[in-house]
Order: sequence, then C-alpha cells, then structure tokens
Amino acid sequence: MGRRRRDSRGKGGGKVRRSGLAASRGGPRHPRSADPWAERARREGYPARSVYKLQEIDERLGLFEPGQRVLDLGAAPGSWSLYALKRIGPEGSLLAVDLTPLGVQLPLPGAFRRADVFEMDLADLEPFDVVLSDMAPATSGQRALDQARSAALFEAALGLAERLLRPGGHFVGKLLQGPDLQTLRARLRAGFQSERLVRPRATRADSTEIFLVGLQRRETT
Repeated sequence: MGRRRRDSRGKGGGKVRRSGLAASRGGPRHPRSADPWAERARREGYPARSVYKLQEIDERLGLFEPGQRVLDLGAAPGSWSLYALKRIGPEGSLLAVDLTPLGVQLPLPGAFRRADVFEMDLADLEPFDVVLSDMAPATSGQRALDQARSAALFEAALGLAERLLRPGGHFVGKLLQGPDLQTLRARLRAGFQSERLVRPRATRADSTEIFLVGLQRRETT
C-alpha cells in the first residue's frame, strides 16, 4: 500500500478521516526465493503471501459464503480481494479500496475504488457482510510507536466496520500486539457475538502481528 494521511475522529458525517498514519499491507518484503509462502503465492497467481493468512482465518472461522458483499480496506496489492472473490462466487460482490492501484485486475463481481479508506464517501455504500483490513503502519523501528499506530489503524477500520456491517456480519483486522490489545478485544466482544485472536502459520516468525476477528455483528439500536 502507499502512504496515506489520516485525520480527526469524524463519526457522524459521510466521510471519516485519520492523519499521521502511513498504512501498508503485508509488512516488509523479503526475497521470494527465501520464502516458501511467497513462492506458493507466485505459483498460485496471488501478488502477495498474505493471502494464506486470510485463507487460514477463513478455514478456521468460516468467514465467507456464496453471495456475500465484502469490503476490503487497504486492498493493495490485491491478494485478499482475489481470495474473497473466489469464496463469494459470482452472486456476491466485493469493493476493494486503496490509494495505491492494485497489482492485479479483479474479476467480476469485484470492483476497485482508488481512494483513502478513511476519507471516502460512505453515503453510497450499502451494508456489507464482511469487512477486511490487513493494514499496518509504516514501521519506524520504535516498537511502542509502531504498536500505537497499528492500534489506531485497527480502531479506525473497526469504526468503519461498525458503521457498514449488517447485523450478523464479520470483521477481520490486523494488529501489532501492544498495550491496547485487551481494550480492542473488549470492544469487539461488545459489538459482536464472538471474538477471536488468530496468528496464522504464514505470519513471519519475528513479527508481532495478529488478527482480531469479530463474528456475528450485534443488532444496533
């Protein structure tokens, strides 16, 4: 993903903004020849190894069904969108959003919108069944700062999911483990019927990333 700016905590209007956070998908790149997950992704036609993280989460928790509407936040380079499209089939629909163009052409019923995920107009969006966020901050090398930025990105993505998910829908978000972990897990438990923490096998051994999953969005009053 490209670098982006975020600002303010707008909650009531048609746009949501955040500043001071640069988001990217999939973390630092390593030579593909040294990474069996990246080699497998190349062979199977995916632009990034991150697809196998989503695949494992789906296989363990049952995220996708044919005919669902999916929103992929910070979708570049497109691996998560390609996987989700295979799972929801031709009767579903998927909207991928990123400032950076995707590295692949999405087949129908997928669509790409080039926009900042936290500045896009929400007024024309119908409720979704699944909201995905594999976003991570551009790392600074300072663990506490990177964790705080990751938590802010996760919380912003969750805020969008809370607004855009239909009752019964699911949310998946990446998080670098830090002091905000339990607070964010409690927020998921408050808004969803169940909450799960997953560290997929394709996660790099030296990474602190995890995925928090909210299943079955509660009815809102």
